[in-house]
Amino acid sequence: MARGSRLESTDFGTLSRRAPGEAGDLAFRRFCTPRLSERRSEDHRKLVERARPLLRGADRMSVPTRHGPVEAYVLEPAAASAHTNVLIAHGWTSEAAFMALFAEQLRRAGFRAVAFDQPGHGRSRREQASLVDCTRALIDVAAALGPFRFVVAHSMGCLAALLAGCGGPPFGDPVPFERYVLVSSPNRFSDVTDEFAVEVGLDPIAYRAFIRRIERVAARPLAAFRADRLLLETGRSALLLHARDDREVLFARSEEIAAACPGAELVAFDGFGHRMILSAPPVVRRAVLYLSEV
Repeated sequence: MARGSRLESTDFGTLSRRAPGEAGDLAFRRFCTPRLSERRSEDHRKLVERARPLLRGADRMSVPTRHGPVEAYVLEPAAASAHTNVLIAHGWTSEAAFMALFAEQLRRAGFRAVAFDQPGHGRSRREQASLVDCTRALIDVAAALGPFRFVVAHSMGCLAALLAGCGGPPFGDPVPFERYVLVSSPNRFSDVTDEFAVEVGLDPIAYRAFIRRIERVAARPLAAFRADRLLLETGRSALLLHARDDREVLFARSEEIAAACPGAELVAFDGFGHRMILSAPPVVRRAVLYLSEV
């Protein structure tokens, strides 16, 4: 059986009981395959077809990273002198085009905006990518096309941006972002892994094997993947934008981050959910205003 078909067809409940170590390893590979994620919307391809033309005016380039080349999109500022550079990081199962409204409005406000397709996403190569892979790619893009003072990130991209901003094993020196705009950010990565384990039917022993694989790749315990702790470690300020009706990443997660971090400001919205928030003009305007204030 081909690897891809096995990832799709495995009965993890049965395999967990028979060979929990193998189940944990296979679950990790499925977890790192964006196209198989339950978080990917059913109309993903239609959304892609609608979104990609929005970046037609960007300068496209292939950026080499430790996990293969990724596609980057550079929008030069409309004004003669730019405020600064802003890096834009999309979320899991998404791609740069879904962040196009942020990129365009930042360009119009005088920023140089750079978005990119994470490994395993959009036009970038590879079928699989972990959060560690995405963080390394973000660091490599920042080094190649920066420096960047600011970063705008959505969902799992928020954790990647914060991990890059903290640095340390296995990422190296921190990327010195001065401000973060975190849209629909999760707080504890363990919430995501717990949800995945329930979805595929991992039993407790196989789940521990799955988590050990994550921790080996990350060179840190799962508990270290917390947005509130990472933001505190950076010592920087952040604007948190989140819809109260978000069903994928609960609004309470941003409330937790804001409560733990004195430098975090939380702005709530209604009616935009987890994905529509990326194309909501009042959300984008609030992000641009926050970065323009510096």
